[in-house]
Amino acid sequence: MTDAPHEPIQSHSTPIRVGLVDDQALVRTGFRLVLDAETGIEVVGEAADGRAALELADATRVDVLLMDVRMPGMDGIAATAEVSARHPETRIIVLTTFDLDEYAFSAIRAGASGFLLKDVRPQELVTAIRTVHAGEAALSPRVTRRMLELFAEDLPAGSDARTPAAPAPGPLDALTAREREILQAIAEGLNNTELAERFFLSESTVKTHVGRVLQKLGARDRVQLVIIAYELGVLGPQNGHRTDR
Repeated sequence: MTDAPHEPIQSHSTPIRVGLVDDQALVRTGFRLVLDAETGIEVVGEAADGRAALELADATRVDVLLMDVRMPGMDGIAATAEVSARHPETRIIVLTTFDLDEYAFSAIRAGASGFLLKDVRPQELVTAIRTVHAGEAALSPRVTRRMLELFAEDLPAGSDARTPAAPAPGPLDALTAREREILQAIAEGLNNTELAERFFLSESTVKTHVGRVLQKLGARDRVQLVIIAYELGVLGPQNGHRTDR
């Protein structure tokens, strides 16, 4: 598993295939209008609840699902867990009306790679889709901090199908000293550019380190790395998180 991002602009032959999941038709229509006007992104289906989202993912290849978490019937948490289990290649961005929605954080733990407010600006929506499609996480440091605070209350409880697979015994032993530093910095919310600045490395070297950490810890993306780092005690509440962004 590598951390190398895809090209930011997709060719017309390989657009990012996006599914829209929300029980409000008006919300889906708004997102579709934004995405239909974007080069390299194709909306391949819509769903009004979690069960329909699962059917959509089963029926066609979806690269990125925009998933509302609060829906009747099968909610976004259950749907995220099911889609992640059946289609691990599909990235999921959870949508919520509230900035610090504990319900949405549960969906992130279920396997989502990003978190957006429904009133997100069009360009931020597009950037988030491209970001998670490239294997990165679409989470701000403030959301990451709150997510960890919530997880700290019940770790290691809840290790079921909705929880990222626990790493093998002694997983940190497989990491070099530099890779441990990289892991801690990722858990603090640093992106690749900031990692390069902190450790005086080129971004290509940082990507190599991050890719190795992902592979050694069996994580699908940076969101899972943050959770694993917290579970292993690499980063705790006493370390604090940045609030400047």
